Amino acid sequence: MKIRKHYIFKGRVQAVGFRYTAYKEARKLSLTGFVKNLNNGNVEAEFQGEAHLIDEVIKKLKYDRFIYIASMKVDNIDVIENETSFEVLY
Repeated sequence: MKIRKHYIFKGRVQAVGFRYTAYKEARKLSLTGFVKNLNNGNVEAEFQGEAHLIDEVIKKLKYDRFIYIASMKVDNIDVIENETSFEVLY
């Protein structure tokens, strides 16, 4: 079943390859959504797809040697029908 989750990541999440890693892993698993840096130093992301695949991306981000996620806020949100890609937003 397809779901969509919205995340706010706090910690050492900018200038460490966070967006690239999220993009690469999401695309590899055919997830859709986006990732973007926020002005306050946090990162916002939405992932859409199978729950276990979203969990895999989060696990990769958590255990990356350059990234440190101090905390993350996650909410289940409505699926966006017909979304076809995962993007890095600026």
